[in-house]
Amino acid sequence: MREGDTVLVEKAGEIIPQVVQVNKNKRPQTSKPFEAPSNCPQCGEPVAKDEQGVYIRCVNPGCPAQLVERLRHFAGRDQMDIEGLGIALIEQLVNERLLTSFADIYRLKKEQLAALERMGDKSADNLINAIRASKNQPLERVLAGLGILHVGKRAAQVLAQELASIQDILQADVERLEQIDEIGPVMAQSIYQFCHTKRTRAMIDDLLGEGLKMPGPDRALGKKGPLSGKTVVLTGSVPGYTRGQLEELIAAHGGRAGGSVSKKTDLVVYGENPGSKLTKAENLGIETIPVDEFLANFPPNRIFIN
Repeated sequence: MREGDTVLVEKAGEIIPQVVQVNKNKRPQTSKPFEAPSNCPQCGEPVAKDEQGVYIRCVNPGCPAQLVERLRHFAGRDQMDIEGLGIALIEQLVNERLLTSFADIYRLKKEQLAALERMGDKSADNLINAIRASKNQPLERVLAGLGILHVGKRAAQVLAQELASIQDILQADVERLEQIDEIGPVMAQSIYQFCHTKRTRAMIDDLLGEGLKMPGPDRALGKKGPLSGKTVVLTGSVPGYTRGQLEELIAAHGGRAGGSVSKKTDLVVYGENPGSKLTKAENLGIETIPVDEFLANFPPNRIFIN
């Protein structure tokens, strides 16, 4: 530490800045310990610190300071995929008090949209159609869009595959959630806390009331499928298909798409540049097949992939 420096900072892991040492001699005598807030300065609701972490977060899903970002995430391509509902338009709709919740998206009228700056009849029509189409998005996409702490696209897929309906997820206790492969204690607690608040229950009821279907996976087909009870891990790229499409194909034949290779993995399907997952599978003696062979055995065009 150089003379006059207040703190010594270095790169942790050669990337992230980390405070290593504090020069207390440079601290003003009038300094007072910083008191972390116990309530959100915007909405007044309690805040919570991440378990074994440093972040302090407002846990109120309806916090206005978080509203724009939550709406942007909800409407995103990997969630509800509402084309045309971008950040600029969301900010405009929030400022006009036309959007105060996820469900308000489904209450928008063409006349309201067409009257906005840089919007016209055609753009309004296209957005209304995109919003209407999003009502049929599957449960996993809705879950990914709700902004549950620690729950991304993969965790949402796992939850939907295991519990199958929004009602089952809302009723699951922490112990049940922890039993799900890939859902650890921290994530299970986060899901439970999110689902067991009055605001979340009201939000889900509101979305259902606006006509969202939230369909779970087709378990009728899955129970009879040739991959029934098997965990299949995908690795490498597959030209012409997205990872989501292939995971849906696995589920359609009764299998479960795994995110990592372990002793519980039954099959590894590999494409171009498979990486370490294939090597680990071979070391563990797990069956592996190239993606071309997998697609020959389970033709996508017979299920739903366009």
